[in-house]
Amino acid sequence: MPISVLVKKPDSIEAPDGMVWIPGGIFKQGALASDPFAMDHERPPHTVAVDGFFLDATEVTNAEYARFVEETGYVTVAERPIDWEKMKKQLPPGTPKPHDSVLQPGSLLFKMPERPVTNLNDYSQWWEWKVGANWRHPQGPESDIEGKENHPVVHIAYEDAVAYCEWAGRRLPTEAEWEWAAKGGLQEAIFPCGNEKEILNKRANTWSGTFPMNNDAADGFENKAPVGSYPANEYGLYDMVGNVWEWTQDWYNANYYEERAAANDTLMNPTGPASALNRYNPYAKEKVIKGGSFLCNANYCASYRVSARMANSLDSAQEHLGFRTVLPVK
Repeated sequence: MPISVLVKKPDSIEAPDGMVWIPGGIFKQGALASDPFAMDHERPPHTVAVDGFFLDATEVTNAEYARFVEETGYVTVAERPIDWEKMKKQLPPGTPKPHDSVLQPGSLLFKMPERPVTNLNDYSQWWEWKVGANWRHPQGPESDIEGKENHPVVHIAYEDAVAYCEWAGRRLPTEAEWEWAAKGGLQEAIFPCGNEKEILNKRANTWSGTFPMNNDAADGFENKAPVGSYPANEYGLYDMVGNVWEWTQDWYNANYYEERAAANDTLMNPTGPASALNRYNPYAKEKVIKGGSFLCNANYCASYRVSARMANSLDSAQEHLGFRTVLPVK
């Protein structure tokens, strides 16, 4: 059967404030053969089709999330007391309970290492658990978001993003929708701006220098940037790579891309695998996050590419993790 894709925005529907229309299409999801930074879990590419939809032009901001919290009284995961009985189910059996001083509401912050890093696989060298860190206090309990209303909201766990979506009458993007939108209509694009890595400093907020010891802020920002600080892609979307990682609704399953490629068909509006599977973190239930962040650098993860993807536990929030929303029309 021929595949019918909604491309043009229905004339009867106006674009909601802050959203842009993403025309539907058919594309190869996953890393291109020409991508020198491609990772194994981005392969093999497989054909998918997505109907057109509305997508937030920017990441959800502190001001927008504050309005949601004010109207609903919602409390994020990072602000709630920690339930050890629930947490230990995501850890290997026999994992000792941390001291009560650590089991306090908080989140993960990036910290510049004090001594040279020789093993980039040990991320504990630049991440620390900070009691009191959350969306209201993005750098810890002494910080706030005053004057940062237009910055992306961060320290957002999966259910925090879903709660906002339900309040706004929207949902999170699928991984396929997100990746298709990030390409901006450029089928063979590695980055939202095409294939020229040299111009990324002018097009995205990433780590400029040598990660994680030196950030020269050549792109204008050492940490997060206000949304829309860089040019939009061809669809009018800002910060599709860099700045902060973004939640999708898909489960992360290490076998999914291989299974889809082996099926040798075109899946319409895919919503990802039925269950989560991560060989390196088998006890956690994880979703796919996309887009990389201000911490991405060529000598580390190079996740400022449209095919880049990472697994993130449902209850895990960090200072470089936010989201944007989708409004479907079908």
